[in-house]
Amino acid sequence: MKHMKVQDIRNFFINEKVNSRFVIDRSGQKVIEMIGASFIANEASIYGIPNEEYIQRELEWYDSQSTNISDINKEGEPPAAWKYAANPNGEINSNYGYIIYSPKFHNQYDCVLEELIRNPDGRRATMIYNRPSIWAEYNEDGKNDFICTNAVAYYIRNSTLHSVVQMRSNDVIFGYKNDYAWQREVMSRICLDYYSETGSHIVPGTMHWQVQNLHVYERHFHLVN
Repeated sequence: MKHMKVQDIRNFFINEKVNSRFVIDRSGQKVIEMIGASFIANEASIYGIPNEEYIQRELEWYDSQSTNISDINKEGEPPAAWKYAANPNGEINSNYGYIIYSPKFHNQYDCVLEELIRNPDGRRATMIYNRPSIWAEYNEDGKNDFICTNAVAYYIRNSTLHSVVQMRSNDVIFGYKNDYAWQREVMSRICLDYYSETGSHIVPGTMHWQVQNLHVYERHFHLVN
């Protein structure tokens, strides 16, 4: 079975741009979208270069489990996308570290690690990011934050840890780069913790990226080349 890879995704968006195939979103701007995208995340970026300095800040913010965007960058403004998602006090829902590490959401990271140790050939090791209550939470107190990641499943096969990242929505230009970095980091941590607990080495493997809606906004059409 042949899987699409990042270059195939680039080719799709180039073709859509050339043929002027786009939708109009609620703000009135054009959007090129791919519905039901599924590909191997074999590159850290689809377009552009990852901002490693910002990625590190975001990883540290996730690890802090803070739900306030002011904690992303103590010395400056948070990114515009986060400000758009937050309520007037800076609160959001999508601190991914809070979602997978906190007792409120059932210590999902620990649960997945325990499941992989107990049943390395199994199919149950899943971290669930989104939740039914998001319908009541995404716009509470002025937020606009309907969590973009639905769930991530992990599989150990031949001493290699593979993952399937399932997303509701993913912006090609900024969202993919930062989400890729987070998911790679989590896979690396699982491998290290698995070794600490079992003495058996596993290594990060293939990351399957599945997105209900993968898209590029009009303001970024010039990057689609």
